[in-house]
Amino acid sequence: MFIRVYNYNTMDKGWVCTQIFEGHSHYVMQVTFNPKDTNTFASASLDRTIKIWNLGSPDPNFTLDAHQKGVNCVDYFTGGDKPYLITGSDDHTAKVWDYQTKSCVQTLEGHTHNVSAVCFHPDLPIIITGSEDGTVRIWHATTYRLENTLNYGLERVWAIGYIKGSRRIVIGYDEGTIMVKIGREVPVASMDNSGKIIWAKHNEIQTVNIKSVGADIEVTDGERLPLAVKELGTCDLYPQSLKHNPNGRFVVVCGDGEYIIYTALAWRNRSFGSALEFVWSSDGEYAVRESSSKIKIFSKNFQEKKSVRPTFSAEHIFGGTLLAMCSNDFICFYSWAECRLIRRIDVTVKNLYWADSGDLVAIASDTSFYILKYNRDVVQSYLDSGTPVDEQGVEDAFELLHETNERVRTGIWVGDCFIYNNSSWRLNYCVGGEVTTMFHLDRPMYLLGYLASQSRVYLIDKEFNVMGYTLLLSLIEYKTLVMRGDLERANEILPSIPKEHLNSVARFLESRGMIEDALEVATDPDYRFELAIQLGKLEIAREIAAEVKSESKWKQLGELAMSTGKVFLR
Repeated sequence: MFIRVYNYNTMDKGWVCTQIFEGHSHYVMQVTFNPKDTNTFASASLDRTIKIWNLGSPDPNFTLDAHQKGVNCVDYFTGGDKPYLITGSDDHTAKVWDYQTKSCVQTLEGHTHNVSAVCFHPDLPIIITGSEDGTVRIWHATTYRLENTLNYGLERVWAIGYIKGSRRIVIGYDEGTIMVKIGREVPVASMDNSGKIIWAKHNEIQTVNIKSVGADIEVTDGERLPLAVKELGTCDLYPQSLKHNPNGRFVVVCGDGEYIIYTALAWRNRSFGSALEFVWSSDGEYAVRESSSKIKIFSKNFQEKKSVRPTFSAEHIFGGTLLAMCSNDFICFYSWAECRLIRRIDVTVKNLYWADSGDLVAIASDTSFYILKYNRDVVQSYLDSGTPVDEQGVEDAFELLHETNERVRTGIWVGDCFIYNNSSWRLNYCVGGEVTTMFHLDRPMYLLGYLASQSRVYLIDKEFNVMGYTLLLSLIEYKTLVMRGDLERANEILPSIPKEHLNSVARFLESRGMIEDALEVATDPDYRFELAIQLGKLEIAREIAAEVKSESKWKQLGELAMSTGKVFLR
């Protein structure tokens, strides 16, 4: 029932008890210093109270008394300015207290046995509680909503530990100790079309500019860019998403069930409201999902235009050319202007990516992605006709172009080219259903955007390092024109593609069945020999065999010449 303070004496006396605190009438279960004022500490006792003490004074400053049973644990809030502490009790609850007003702010209910460990996470906006019921519960530190319950079947929980700056927490049980990762690694960041990046480190907002890296500084693909970080401001909520609007003038931050729209340059608050999710239209309008049954649409001037109550449970919304609402089993596309149903597609959607043209969209599921063409003229004529739309929408609104069995982690469009990284952390691009691997990434990275002036695609890792990878716009344009059948314009672009990329172009042409064109473009002798053999162009194959002096090629050529009756070839 006592609390003792010990001090280490350097004069060979070791630890010396310097003070004894008396006042609790039952066992003291835990004590902890206030990190914001290390002359004060809190104690939790089975006498149902929490006492706050000052070093140097034998009597408590004050007592917090609201638990119905003994108090087992106590922890101070370290993540900001709030004068809060949290306690856990045998009454199966945890309580958050304001130690300045000496009042209980919130009671966390849900555990079915004694609460034995509590903590405010130092970085993430969460409270963690552990109980003798065998579960660890994770609560939102601002809304106090229960976010998750962890149960690993190791009997009673006794201790929770963390490292500042880490997503790892450790949990001690009757039957062992485990370490888990919480939160997400994807950085909260957005890049505008000019190369300005804004990101959130907790509540701090920072910015960098890719174009600040001078042309005289040579940065190789995959190398971290030497960017100067500038402090832009702070955010009143904990950012869980951050996104520029289409013209880059505004940035929206969403989190804690709210959104705030800031000016991108001066970081001034322009609008705010309630939102579980926020999405921009391709024209700068926006929509918010307040709940699974309520969606609101706003104009560019931040004025509410329409409130929508979907006939199904909307678990996600996506922006772009059309407004999309998703249940767990299907996605419905609506017009922004009148929120009329355009098309329902039965697919489980993980993410949605619109091309800038608004004619193409990639729908990503857990295991694959689909490239669809949006037939806006068909939709417009259908809507203009006034014909009622059934629950499936306009039948020919979308045309499925390609399906690829790969999981998309993050993706962006450059013209008609879809760039993405997959579950194996390969950076790929897809033109006309043809997937090409650009680079094998050595760690998890997430796509930010593409700068056509530099022919580079930019990615960011969890440590907020920014890397660039070369992707020639001319190469993308060439492949796009070939896919569209515009070979005349494609051949005009071909001379601008560097020689080291021509074999990649040739393989693309070969995959399209354009083997003669591939032979003209290819530069690698072995590859050109294979193509010449495929086409039966033995004269060209003979020239290559003579040039590389390959016995195996002469043998292959001889066999083919004999089989085709061209025995005089030499």
